[in-house]
Amino acid sequence: HVQLVESGGGSVQVGGSLRLSCVASGDTIGRYCMGWFRQIPDKEREGVASMFSRGNSANYADCVRGRFTISRDNAKNTLYLQMDNPKPEDSGMYYCAAGIRGNCPSLLSYEYDDWGQGTQVTVS
Repeated sequence: HVQLVESGGGSVQVGGSLRLSCVASGDTIGRYCMGWFRQIPDKEREGVASMFSRGNSANYADCVRGRFTISRDNAKNTLYLQMDNPKPEDSGMYYCAAGIRGNCPSLLSYEYDDWGQGTQVTVS
């Protein structure tokens, strides 16, 4: 298993930019499928972006494709989510996740075993 800690959330204006980070410990993210999810109260957790740790294959939710970019720095054991031109509907708690089974990239939460505590993003 891997421990995940997100940071970088906060308030951002429509059309601005924000970069979320997820630092992993306990294992190398190079072994895991990595993903970003978000959730707002009373709604199910939604997959935003995912990538495998080898190569550059990535998958995005339709609502963020072209605006968000997932990336990683294996040397720093860190996953990123670059949020460009965010919209108010992008607001929510963002979670980093790691999985070692199943298909990758994947936007399905059940493919992931380890989760961070989340970082709040508010777009206005």
